[in-house]
This record gives sequence, C-alpha cells and structure tokens, in this order.
Amino acid sequence: MDTAEFRRRGKEMVDYVADYLDNVEQRPVCPDVEPGYLRSLIPAEAPLEPEKYDDIMTDVERVIMPGVTHWHSPYFYAYFPTASSYPAMLADMLCTAIGCIGFSWAASPACTELETVMLDWLGKMLNLPEDFIAGTEGQGGGVIQGTASESTLVSMLAARCKAVRRIQASNPEKSEADILSKLVAYTSDQAHSSVERAALIAGVMIKKVPADNNYGVEGAMLKRMLEQDKADGLSPFYLCATLGTTPSCAFDHITELGPICNEEQMWMHIDAAYAGSAFICPEFRPLLNGVEFADSFNFNPHKWLLVNFDCSTMWVKNRESIIGAFKMEPLYLKHENQESGLITDYRHWQIPLGRRFRSLKMWFVFRMYGLQGLQDYIRKHVDLAKEFESLVRADNRFEICAKVVMGLVCFRLKGSNGLSELLLKKITQSRKIHLVPCQLSAHFVLRFAICARTTESRHIQYAWKHITTLTSEMLEHRH
Repeated sequence: MDTAEFRRRGKEMVDYVADYLDNVEQRPVCPDVEPGYLRSLIPAEAPLEPEKYDDIMTDVERVIMPGVTHWHSPYFYAYFPTASSYPAMLADMLCTAIGCIGFSWAASPACTELETVMLDWLGKMLNLPEDFIAGTEGQGGGVIQGTASESTLVSMLAARCKAVRRIQASNPEKSEADILSKLVAYTSDQAHSSVERAALIAGVMIKKVPADNNYGVEGAMLKRMLEQDKADGLSPFYLCATLGTTPSCAFDHITELGPICNEEQMWMHIDAAYAGSAFICPEFRPLLNGVEFADSFNFNPHKWLLVNFDCSTMWVKNRESIIGAFKMEPLYLKHENQESGLITDYRHWQIPLGRRFRSLKMWFVFRMYGLQGLQDYIRKHVDLAKEFESLVRADNRFEICAKVVMGLVCFRLKGSNGLSELLLKKITQSRKIHLVPCQLSAHFVLRFAICARTTESRHIQYAWKHITTLTSEMLEHRH
C-alpha cells in the first residue's frame, strides 16, 4: 500500500467506522456463534502472495463482525462502559502514525511532556490535592497506565518496597524474605479481583475486609483486623480502597480509612476505575473527600470520559516512591537530561518498558469537549440510570438491590435466586440487550449499566419493555 492508496483507503475506513457506529444498534448486541467458530472461516496459514484490500474488508463482515460483541451499542448494559469518541479515535490514529515508543523523555520529548501536563489538567478537573499535581516543582504527579489492574499492582509493589526498606532500617537483622512473609495487604470483600491478583504477583498476603450493609468498608472494621494481625506478628503495609465497586458501585469510607492508614504507615491506594470520571462534576466530588490521605489514586478515563481504551490515569503523592521501586538504568536508556527536575522518564513508573503516545487522546478529547461537555455527558448517563431505576421501582415484581449513585442499577426479581437467573438466561438468549449479573448479600442480582455514548431514553424504555415482557412470559409459563 503506497501513500496514494493509503489516502483513499483511510477515507474509506473512516466512512466504514462512522457507518458502523451510526448503525450499530441495528446489529444484535451479542454474537450468535459457538467457541471455535472463526478457525474454519480463514485459512490455516498466512498467505504467501499479497491479497487485495477489498477482499480483507469483505472478510471483516464475513469473519469478524459475526463474532463481535458490540460494546458501543445502546443496547449494551453489561460490565461498565468502555469509552468511545471521534476525537479520541482521530488522536489514536495520529498516535499510531507517529509510532514513538515513549519510554524516556529523550525517546520522544512531546510524548513524555504532554502526558505530564494532561495528568495535571485532569487532576485539576478532579480538584485533586496539590500534592498529586506535578507542575514544575511538585513531588507528585500522574502517569497513564494500561488498566486499573496495572495501577493496583504498581502501587502494591511500590508499597512493598517502601515497607521492606522501612522495616529493615529499624531491624537490620531481618532478612527481606522474613519481612515479606509477614506483610499483609487489605481490600474490601467487594473489591475487584485484580487486587487479589496483584497480591498473588507481588507475593504478599491479602485479607478481605467485610463491607457494611451498603457494601462499603468502614474504618472500625479495618482497625479491628489490623489490631488482630499486629498482635499475631504480621505487618500491615497496604490498603486498596474502592470508590465505585464493580458489583454495585459502592464507596469505601476513605475519610475513615485514610487516617488509619497514615497512622499505621500503610500505603493507601484508591481504585475509582469507573466512578472516578464522575468526580469532575461538583455534585459527585464529595465522594472523593479523603483522597488527601492517599498515597496513590487511579481511575479509567477509558471507561466513562470519552477517551478510547487504553488510558488508565494514576497519580502519586511522591513519585520517588514509585521510581524507587522500579528504577533500572542500563547505559542504552540513559540520556543527558534525565536528572532534570522538569521531566520524568515514565519507564520508571510502570511494569513494561515501551509505551504509546496515549496522552494525545486526552488532549484531543479535553479540547474538543471542554470540561462542560464532559460533565454533561456524565450527567446524562446518571439521568438515564435514574430513569431505569424509576421503571424498576414502579413494577412490584422487582426490587432495587443497591443505592443508585451513578450510571449503574442493580435489581432482581423478588423471590428465589432461580427466578432472576432464569430471567437473565432468557435475556441473554434473546440477544436484544446485554446484561451481566453480580452477587449481593447472597442474592443473584442483575446489573444494568449505562454504557454507550449514544444511549438515549428510548433505548432504556425498549430495554425495560423487553425485560418485563420476558418476565411475564416466564412467570405465566411457571404457573
């Protein structure tokens, strides 16, 4: 493909993408395929001779689209949203074209510097404490990770390193292996499974703190567990608090948890993967109160802030805590500006070495939407969730299972778990809308998350009508 053909095909691809997104609601939201469907549709080996672009695009519809779950369909209500906007797509195109691998400032200065400034922009939109803003003289700052799971792991490894050094400083006779065997991390029993996985990778113990009736962790419960564990000779070193849990969008009590962590010299990391985007709205910002006690904070603009995947933003109060845990300086990566206070080499803030120019997506989106446009988008989704909640409450066959704070509604059919399980099975089989379940207080619960950028009231009304029709048919059949 030469430049002339690229110009032509590029314009065609933009048209294809625009048509796909404009008409995505006309496609079944979930694919109707069996595992292994794709292998028989394409050759067993790569072609020896070049093939035509038109043939590849024909195969996109023949091979790929039948097996796609359409996350950007307004009938997709599963998991949490994955962000999508045209400015972010265009920025991603530019990122791919520039094609730099921004592991250091010298590897592409704009890649590093725009990221630092975009994290400051976003930090200020969230009204984060000054400690988390890099500026030109700050000790903290932000970085783009691939996912919230990576942010949790990076923070846990940094906390582990800090704890080992602190304990060895006052107990030089203790070996690192002995210290590691006593370290304990904590998180809510409602926290995402990635926190447990991070502990597995970090080689440390993790304990789950029971949540309260609203599915958030209280300070008193953590305090009791810490006292017991210290009495047993263990060393608490880390807490991952969650703002907006995956099952029900519940909030840990970080104003209670933070002072405890500070007092115990424990690293507090806040995972607000989904809910964090909403903190740009003044009415939701109080939910972030207590972040001033945290060592690190993370959320995913690639969930709910119109920045396409991947873009998980993480801030630390003291960047030396992160850099100190990961710093490696082979000669081939050194450069003459690396000790400058004005810049950082982001390879020291992450697990991989290579990194894409992801901050371009933030820059395009923030400039083309403005803070007001982003706030409007969040509020629209919250309003749609409230609309769905009111529909559920008006039907006495159903009950709401958790407080609706943002864009997620948890509900179930009254009665045994089997009823809601059967209803979800029928919803899934219909392929008209897509939901996934969770478990809350031993109940099987359906999660209805407002996900797509194009979701409107009519889609919510359609979804509810579909759910109630299936429910009526199901209950009649049972009788």
